[in-house]
Amino acid sequence: MFFLQMSGFPGSGKSTLARRISKITGAVIIDHDIVKSALLESLDTDNIDSNAAGKIAYDIDWSLIDFQLSQGQSTILDSPCFYTEMVEKGIRMTEKYLATYKYVECYLNEIYEIERRIKNRTPMISQIQQVPSEKSFMEWVNKSKKPSDLQCLRVDSGKPIEKYIDEVMLYINK
Repeated sequence: MFFLQMSGFPGSGKSTLARRISKITGAVIIDHDIVKSALLESLDTDNIDSNAAGKIAYDIDWSLIDFQLSQGQSTILDSPCFYTEMVEKGIRMTEKYLATYKYVECYLNEIYEIERRIKNRTPMISQIQQVPSEKSFMEWVNKSKKPSDLQCLRVDSGKPIEKYIDEVMLYINK
């Protein structure tokens, strides 16, 4: 059983990769955008800001992850990983359930490709609709948090998924 922490800028290919891994392994995906979008659509968005909804959504994500792992189910968290607390929580969760912790970063630093992907996807209310400035983009790309003492995998998600899925599966299975 494994817990996979996804990482990468919005539009970098995390969801596409998570779906492919799930199809191969049977792992459950906890998609932060789905949870946060459902919250934002259910609540009066005039009275709750996006940051508060994001925190609540993460609390729900982690409750779902805890439940799935408690059932012996491999689980993938499909979310950018911008906070050290997320890595720490993921590691604690895997220790609690004797699961293997894995971390895959979808790395794509091509702002024009990111913009194209964002414009061509079916948008959810919680997702960014456009890339901010190039400076902000590069700051976001470089601020992913990862475990310092565990092996992580970074894939060039600008390439077709077929070019790196075998490497990802090898990493997950070792």
